[in-house]
This record gives sequence, structure tokens and C-alpha cells, in this order.
Amino acid sequence: MADAKIYTALGLMSGTSLDGIDAAVIQTDGTSIHSFGPFETKPYHPEFRGRLREAMGTREISAKLERELTHMHAELIQELSKKHDLMSSDIDIIGFHGQTTQHEPANQFTLQLGDGALLAELTGRPVINNFRAADVAVGGEGAPLAPVYHRALATNLGQPIAIVNIGGVANVSFISSDKLLAFDTGPGNALIDDLVLARTGKSFDQDGQLAAKGRVDKSSLTNFLSHEFFKQPPPKSLDRNAFNISVTDRLSLENAAATLVAFTTTAITRSASFFPEPVNQWLVTGGGRHNPMIMKELSERLGKVVQPVESVGWNGDAIEAEAFAFMAVRSLLKLPLSFPSTTGASEAMTGGDLHHPN
Repeated sequence: MADAKIYTALGLMSGTSLDGIDAAVIQTDGTSIHSFGPFETKPYHPEFRGRLREAMGTREISAKLERELTHMHAELIQELSKKHDLMSSDIDIIGFHGQTTQHEPANQFTLQLGDGALLAELTGRPVINNFRAADVAVGGEGAPLAPVYHRALATNLGQPIAIVNIGGVANVSFISSDKLLAFDTGPGNALIDDLVLARTGKSFDQDGQLAAKGRVDKSSLTNFLSHEFFKQPPPKSLDRNAFNISVTDRLSLENAAATLVAFTTTAITRSASFFPEPVNQWLVTGGGRHNPMIMKELSERLGKVVQPVESVGWNGDAIEAEAFAFMAVRSLLKLPLSFPSTTGASEAMTGGDLHHPN
């Protein structure tokens, strides 16, 4: 609608790669994007990242860890506002994803660390968090949620199109003029990061250098791809820890890295078999687009040119944070965040909990 209110929304995302927090500002009416604002990121300190890793896979909430995490988000908002001359009053709503520590949609359970009420107090602005719970409560996967934003971004691009987000877990959005289909494809960067951390103490494979020197172990790759997840039709989602890198323990570091790259890219490639029609373009966002080996192998396996989202003018580092800014406005307006074709929920679902500062 021409007279729809345009909101200035700030989104916050801390993903399954555990690399840090992203913050991005957009202006939107909840249906289309009117403009892009500033973006900033705040890496986790290695010690804090280690404690987050320890919290993965547990239903227990550490109040101390959650409080620290929430304060870090508030600090990033303050840093972004100061750097870009943004007044607190300029922000209409904050979308606060939090840090996923456990995701069990089959048991109608998902947990994102992050205290929405505390963040509202620290920032003086209304905050929406807990975006996934409503979807999971009606039988949805609770993930991926970004496709509703991908669709808004892709309005003026040739369709059908596939947008792949390679974070800790990888997911894909298939977008055409009348369809939106989305699902997790398999691992993204998480297994490669875990391997490199365990064997070298470093947090990731810089420029895919280790994988470039290795050879794919077909037996290990077959073992990974035999997982029950790949037999399931979409919509479907994964927990970060669904796969175990111990399969590669007998391999050299380089061969293990190459095998895990092959696992990620093969799983993404196989996702195309679920699309209702072939796509004209593959775009990649998330940290995985910075790994030349992932991009090279993905293009080779698909037999198509695969491009980072920067090729169409988007900021791939900011997209997930922008998505939760967009979804915060949609939540305010009671518009759907997820659909039966993106999460498997029984109906189109809005979601999120609204917190006002006292």
C-alpha cells in the first residue's frame, strides 16, 4: 500500500558459525525494502566463543552466559549508532535473533540465548526476539526463516532463482513468481570450522587453502551422505551438531578438509532435485561464499556459474541481520514469517515476542 508506514528497523544475528554478532539497519514497510542502512559486526572473543561451544546441544540456559551475550548485542548497537550518527530514537524496532544453542523441531523445541526484555532496557527501544518458537509449536521446523526476506530482495531479479546461505548450516530458498520453497540442505561451514579448530587451533580454513591441498575421501563422503536427513523431503532443518567430524579422524587434515567441502557442496547440489523447476541463477550468501573451494566446487557440481550475492548489489555479510530487521517489522504487523513451504508449519505463521523498555 502506498501509505504503508515505513519503519527504521535494526536486526541482530549471531549464527551457527559462532563467529560473532552482525547488526544491520534497513527501512521497510514489512513487504518491500525501501533502503539499506549501516552494517557492523562484532567478533566473539575466543574465550567467550569457547563457552558458547560448550553450551551447544544443551537445553539448559546459563543466565550468566545469556546476560553477557545480550550485553554484547547492546554494545554493538551502541557502536553502530555512534559510528553512523544514528540516534536511539531513530530506531523504531530491534529484531534480536539470539544465539541458537539447541534446535529440535521434531520435539517442538528450539532455544536461542538472548534476553529480549534486558536488551529493550539496555537500548531504550522495543525489541522482538524468540522468532522461531511459534512456528515450531505448530509443527514447523522453525528454520530457515530468512526466505521471506530473500523473496523481498529478489523482487526485481529474473526468476526462478536459488539463494543459498552457507553459514554453520547451509540452506536454500527457491523463489519464483508464485512459489517460495526453502529448507536446510546440510552442513555449511560448521564441520570445516570444527575440524580446523580441533587440529590447528585456528577458527576456519583461510581461503580454503587446506581443502585445496587435499583429496576427497569417497568412503567418508558416502558415509556422510547416507544420513537419514538426506532421504527426507523438504521442508526440513538441521541442528548444527547433526553430523560428527570423527568420520574424518583417519584422514590427513588436508584430505579431511577437502572431504568436508565436498560434503557441503554435494548436499547443496542435491537440493536442486526438490525444486519444482530449474533455476536461472544461483546466488550465495553467508560466510561460505568467502571460501574459494566451496564456490569452485559448487559451480562445478551444479554445472552453472555460482555467484556471491554482491554480484547483484547485496551485502552478503549483512543479509541475515537485515532479515531479522525485516521480520521484526512483519512481526509488529502480524504478517507471516514462515509458511508451510518454507518450514512445514501447518499454516502461515507470524512469530516473535515483543518487549518494551520500562
